[in-house]
Amino acid sequence: MDHRCPAAHPEDPTACAGPVVVTVLDAQNAGADGCEHHAARLLASLERGRVYPLPHAPAGAAIRVFKASDGIRPFCWYENAPRTELSQLSRAENRARHCR
Repeated sequence: MDHRCPAAHPEDPTACAGPVVVTVLDAQNAGADGCEHHAARLLASLERGRVYPLPHAPAGAAIRVFKASDGIRPFCWYENAPRTELSQLSRAENRARHCR
């Protein structure tokens, strides 16, 4: 397999989409730098995660990652996993359920 960014989960089969441009931090401030694609997937899998642009990031990179993560289910690479708990749905799906 080709080299992938540090934000790519070992079980996520997808390739990086562009250069490493952001840092994703979890609630304990542990972090990983990543491309926008893997950073969004990582952020979607974290509770109280945050994303910050690296100094060389193009304008809006962190915002794009934040917005993309909203519609991604946690650990989305587990495509056949049952999604029965609220914690297994995307933030957007949870908002939609609570707005009915």
